Amino acid sequence: MATFIIRRLIASFFVLLAATYIMYVLTALAGDPLEDLRTSTAPNALQLIEARTQLLNLDVPPYLRYFIWLSGVAGCFVGNCDFGVNVQGQDVTIQLAQALGQTLQLVTTASLLAIIVGLAIGITTALRQYSGYDYTVTFFSFLFFSLPIFWVAVLLKQFIAIGFNDFLRDPEIPPVVIAAFSVIAALLWSSILGGNTRKRIIVAVVAGASTAVTLAYFNLADWLSDPSLGIVAVGLTAIGIAFGITAISTGLRNRRALYGSLAVAVLAIVLYYPLKFYVFPLMSLGLFLGMLVLTVALTGAVGFVIARRDRWQAFRTNALVGLLVILVMSLDQYMSFWEAYSDSSRIRGRPVATVGAFTPNLGGNFWIQGIDSFTHLLLPTIALILVSLASYTRYSRATMLEVLNQDFIRTARAKGLTERTVIVRHAFRNALIPIATIVAFDIGALVGGAVITERVFGWTGMGQLFVKGLEATDPNPVMAFFVVTGTLAVLFNLVADLVYAALDPRIRVNA
Repeated sequence: MATFIIRRLIASFFVLLAATYIMYVLTALAGDPLEDLRTSTAPNALQLIEARTQLLNLDVPPYLRYFIWLSGVAGCFVGNCDFGVNVQGQDVTIQLAQALGQTLQLVTTASLLAIIVGLAIGITTALRQYSGYDYTVTFFSFLFFSLPIFWVAVLLKQFIAIGFNDFLRDPEIPPVVIAAFSVIAALLWSSILGGNTRKRIIVAVVAGASTAVTLAYFNLADWLSDPSLGIVAVGLTAIGIAFGITAISTGLRNRRALYGSLAVAVLAIVLYYPLKFYVFPLMSLGLFLGMLVLTVALTGAVGFVIARRDRWQAFRTNALVGLLVILVMSLDQYMSFWEAYSDSSRIRGRPVATVGAFTPNLGGNFWIQGIDSFTHLLLPTIALILVSLASYTRYSRATMLEVLNQDFIRTARAKGLTERTVIVRHAFRNALIPIATIVAFDIGALVGGAVITERVFGWTGMGQLFVKGLEATDPNPVMAFFVVTGTLAVLFNLVADLVYAALDPRIRVNA
């Protein structure tokens, strides 16, 4: 394994070396970085030209200037990166550090959500092949895949930002909208869960009625202006998560795993008020991350102790239940500060942001800052998800259908294994092998595609660094963007190879 990784890293190093050389030379030859000074009428224009020439080593041919740039970048191996300076004399390394955080925040959120939602939709459409649900998802997948990202961004600004912000001034849901959402929910859930006609009718009635009651409650309680979950909703959600995760992970017949998950749900109900009044008011980013890690460890340990067999499976199930439950409790805390955030002088009742990554001079505690980050991430994340979701949905559906027709799946069913075991343990794992390749390529593509998204939504991320470098024929910012994107692509392709070996025991990554 170690030999394989070392060989791949060495090969990747030379690939990056050749790619950066070609990119640097092409960027340097694309224009004249002194053009603005040559046309300037300033009396000291000649001195400024000479100063910029010395600053950027423009008296050295691009073919050789690359190696001056490379000598600075090589310092990254010893923790002293130097990407040079831009045409204004600003340190590109500092600019990259600032831009990288915002871009990775956007891309990481969009990637995780696109992968999780795309796989879930793709697999469920494969299990409900040729149903109304399958045809609907296929239609919208091709629709979103064919739309250019900038057009999607404009539509989101118009209908979600402007339209929804206007709606929040008097958030009352009309009866026609309630009826429409109820019908959609009824059709959707009955199609996803499937079954005979009687089961479909029962699911449709329950889903439609639940949706109608929920939306009517939103109107009566003015929930959209001051949202909250409360201990009852958190408790019911925690119990639902316990049943759902256990059903998927181990099956409800594994009573000890179910009891462990329900114990986590009960523990969340017991700790609701202590956390709300004594822990959450002191929250910071470090404390929040520590709380998540501690929750995973403790809840996983509960499952490990309760289970008599398959203890690591119980550990995984309980840890996932604990993580989701603590996130639901955190969501409830975020909701409690929604009204204060929306009514603040910097927001003025229009919480869905269209420009930038944060609200300047907002202030507030950890929870208000988190809401602000969410409202700024909402539109660009949705734009990136809609474009990526189509490919994940179609690929996961196709690979799942291919796996379900394999002989080993028929053998598993013939052995009497439950449908959950066949799907989760056998089909799903093998269907992930081709998806790993798509994910590896899509990470680099998302960073590159975020250039347009950042431009539309006014994010000061790597996209802005890249575009400004191209406009000024300034290779250093462009190369900073290219190095990060290329390195991410190489690393995730290496990760994909390792994931292959983890998913398929027939694959070996030996030298």
